Parts: sequence; C-alpha cells; structure tokens
Amino acid sequence: MSLKAVDLFTRRQGRVRYRINRAVRRQPRLTVFRSSKHIYAQVIDDTNGRTLAAASSLDKTLKPGMKRGANKDAAAAVGKLLAERAKAAGVTAVVFDRGGYLFHGRVKALADAAREGGLQF
Repeated sequence: MSLKAVDLFTRRQGRVRYRINRAVRRQPRLTVFRSSKHIYAQVIDDTNGRTLAAASSLDKTLKPGMKRGANKDAAAAVGKLLAERAKAAGVTAVVFDRGGYLFHGRVKALADAAREGGLQF
C-alpha cells in the first residue's frame, strides 16, 4: 500500500470507531482484522479493556478443515466459532467494528455467520 492508502485506511478506521463509541458505550465490540492470508475477530469489552472471545482462521479447531484462511468460507467458519465462544462467555449483543474495511466479501461473510451463530448486532 502506498502512504496515501494507509492514511485513508486509518482515517476510515478512526471514523468508524468514533461513531461506535459515540453511539453505544455499554455493549462489547466485535472487531475484525483481515490480512492477505487469514482473518481474525475479537469481542472486546472496552470499559474493562478485556478480550472476551477471539477466533481466527489459524485456530487449531478450524485449520484442518480449510484449504485457505483467506476466503469467504474461512471467514464464515471464524464467525460461527466466535459466536459460540462469545455466547459461552455470556455475550449475546455486540457492536460490529469493521475497522477501515468495506462491509463486503470476507468481512460480510464473518458478520453474517456471527449473526447466524446467535450474536445480535
């Protein structure tokens, strides 16, 4: 990425976080990070600064069943696993933080799978 692209991504990320923090302060935040090879997701309690649940395409339970960690199928599997772990931690409602990524492709697949798994956002 060029320097300009990084700056634009950082600005989008800050804009999304600002809107999330302004709108809802009580609910945990489901945040997504995607790289070129894998996808990661966490449910974070910002008031206490703790990670309540996390899942990624590198997870030992998911990795044997996947050919690649950077496609929609892998993102959906991560979303379902994250929803199970969040429900086990007692979290049912979250705020979705897409970071600076567009709500499209892998990010959307993860979000839809998390909703199917029982998380509300």
